[in-house]
Amino acid sequence: MATTYTNPVYPEIMADPFVLRHEGRYYAYGTAPGSAAGGRFPILGSSDLVHWEHLGYAIDQPGEDHFWAPEVAFAEGKFYLYYSSGDEEGRHHKLRVAVADDPAGPFVDAGVLLVPGQPFSIDAHPFRDHDGQWYLYYCVDFLEVEDDHRVGTGIVVDRMPEMTRLEGKPVLVARPHADWHLFKRGRAMYDAVYDWHTVEGASVLRHGGRYYCFYSGGAWERENYGVSYMVADHPLGPWERAPEGTGPLMGSRAGHVIGPGHNSFTVSPDGSQTWIVYHAWDVAMTGRRMCIDPLVWEGDKPTTPGPTWTPQTGPA
Repeated sequence: MATTYTNPVYPEIMADPFVLRHEGRYYAYGTAPGSAAGGRFPILGSSDLVHWEHLGYAIDQPGEDHFWAPEVAFAEGKFYLYYSSGDEEGRHHKLRVAVADDPAGPFVDAGVLLVPGQPFSIDAHPFRDHDGQWYLYYCVDFLEVEDDHRVGTGIVVDRMPEMTRLEGKPVLVARPHADWHLFKRGRAMYDAVYDWHTVEGASVLRHGGRYYCFYSGGAWERENYGVSYMVADHPLGPWERAPEGTGPLMGSRAGHVIGPGHNSFTVSPDGSQTWIVYHAWDVAMTGRRMCIDPLVWEGDKPTTPGPTWTPQTGPA
């Protein structure tokens, strides 16, 4: 067992890292360059969350499309990989799902679009409630100005009657509402120009009988990118904002870490701790790499020492 770790815990690019723990082993999936043969989404394996080995690629999809933000759910003896694919500009991404018999793949696309009516959908996050019901949190674009919401990308949630099908009744989780959620001023989208704001990368935890939807806000390649959360009494909401206001739970650390975010959660090898797994840029902006830090609850408030960049005590 690793007694210490220093971020990043893997040297290669591994953005949007999602970690699945299955039968005592960890599997990480992320957004990264594919193989020359068209392999998409590198898969890493670990026994301690600190030392990782490359196991291959999740899915074989040659072509020019860009593939983003994989997450994997285990249900009914199968592994379901949710992801989006589309053009580089991020205007035509669609959510898809692939299926495998093993967490290390290979995954085979199921041939369905999960939300075909949306012109843009990304960042799928499958969540299983304690009663066994599955939900899918994902991102779409909002062009209407309502209350104090900003125009831009936000998060919705829908029930999953089956692992490859949504109920089709999405409800709102979070829309951008704070200055630090700014993605880009004067962004040309949908035949208009907007000051575009973004919240994305949902990841849900249940704590103390309530549901916490962590999200990343801001511009993924800038210093304002960080993590905050919403709270609800049910996976479908209604959702309320974090009580501390609009400030992020985790943000950049000048001179050390830029834009930490798009996190997932897992537990330590002994099951006693919750760990937040996220990506962050190095100060030279050479790539987004996988990092880990503990998530510590202070009553009903989640806290973390992250993002860290010096040696830390490893997972228990």
